[in-house]
Amino acid sequence: MILTEGQRPQMNSNVSYQQGLIMEAHCPLTVPIRKQPLADTYIADPKPFARGKFATVRRCKHKETGVEYAAKCIRTRRRAADVRHEIMHEMFVLKLSESCQHIINLHEVYETSSEVILVLEMAAGGELQRVLDDQEVIAETEASRLMQQILEGVAFLHQRCIAHLDIKPQNLLLTQAFPQCDVKLCDFGISRWITKGSEIREILGTPDYVSPEILQYEPISLATDMWSIGVLAYVLLSGHTPFGGETKQETFWNITSRNVEFPEELFGGVSNDAKDFIQRLLITEPSERMTAKESLLHSWIRMFCGPQNSGRDVARIGYPLMKESNSELYVSAEVAEEVTSGSEVHLFERTQESVGVVDGKLQYQMHLIPVDHHQSNGTVDKEVTLASEKPHTYFSNLSPTKNRAEMEEIVVGFEGHNLNKCMIVTDERMSMVY
Repeated sequence: MILTEGQRPQMNSNVSYQQGLIMEAHCPLTVPIRKQPLADTYIADPKPFARGKFATVRRCKHKETGVEYAAKCIRTRRRAADVRHEIMHEMFVLKLSESCQHIINLHEVYETSSEVILVLEMAAGGELQRVLDDQEVIAETEASRLMQQILEGVAFLHQRCIAHLDIKPQNLLLTQAFPQCDVKLCDFGISRWITKGSEIREILGTPDYVSPEILQYEPISLATDMWSIGVLAYVLLSGHTPFGGETKQETFWNITSRNVEFPEELFGGVSNDAKDFIQRLLITEPSERMTAKESLLHSWIRMFCGPQNSGRDVARIGYPLMKESNSELYVSAEVAEEVTSGSEVHLFERTQESVGVVDGKLQYQMHLIPVDHHQSNGTVDKEVTLASEKPHTYFSNLSPTKNRAEMEEIVVGFEGHNLNKCMIVTDERMSMVY
């Protein structure tokens, strides 16, 4: 079923339509909300430089530091309904993503009687859409580089079970003038937290980038973003959308019924790897699309971005470090402190703090990387004494080639310390949460 413009889906009384929003009870972070006027701290431009249906964005400058920010002012009531909880969801997503360099940074939050103001990092290069407006297409090398950074941001979100659901050039901001720039994801107003066992069905997104499952009112998943990534790659390389029609309804029909095509006049100079990348994402069945992590390993991304960049941000987004004889662990902050502190513990080093999903709640975790391992055989075999003063040998023979049974033995050895903490063990083929 394809819904026509303005048609409302039939509501299921057994489904909670507020599912997918991060509430304060779910989030391990607290975000201070200032009640004083924004003008006490910032000098804001009177005229917005961007405007949406329910929000405006103004340039503002901090009075003391002189640093420029973007103040996104969002109305808390829409059509007589209070939507503050939706704004809080966007705020929490931004706060949870502050360690990712490819997601726009939230600096401060203010609230008045009628709106919430998100003070965001200013991206001097503006929207990626402006580059497309000026140049129509982007060189394949630059498109691949930008796509790698976008995928790193999306993988970071997906690691936390967050789907953006509105990936398009207008929501991709450049840190400076193109092409000497990096790219950052923004606008999480319709993002959703996809928890285990939840079934979220909503009609949302931008017509040219929306996925078949949304149009057919089927459950949204993290794979919904990957369809939009495929459309985005097509647009960057050709200057055209793959399913665009004369009307929205024609576009929707094309999305649900037509296979992607690569006309010679648009893709004559584009590599087969790029076309394969797009084809592996624009698949009607969501489960058959590449994931964000798999996309980062695709030949088109690796070909142009080079090996020197292929491992960037891997500590943050949660897929294996591209080094021989190495694996990675995510554990709670308390466990990280215990297994990395003390002069006799050299098995792990701590890297970026992160947030993960455990038992339906977002929890703090620390990223640990095995160190001081034997390069000759790719094993780790150390005896570690924890605060309990009970010596245990564990994480023996830790390598990316372990099968599930061996990895479970490792986990059992760790849990033998009765720390009662969460641990996530990942390698190239699996991710287990304990």
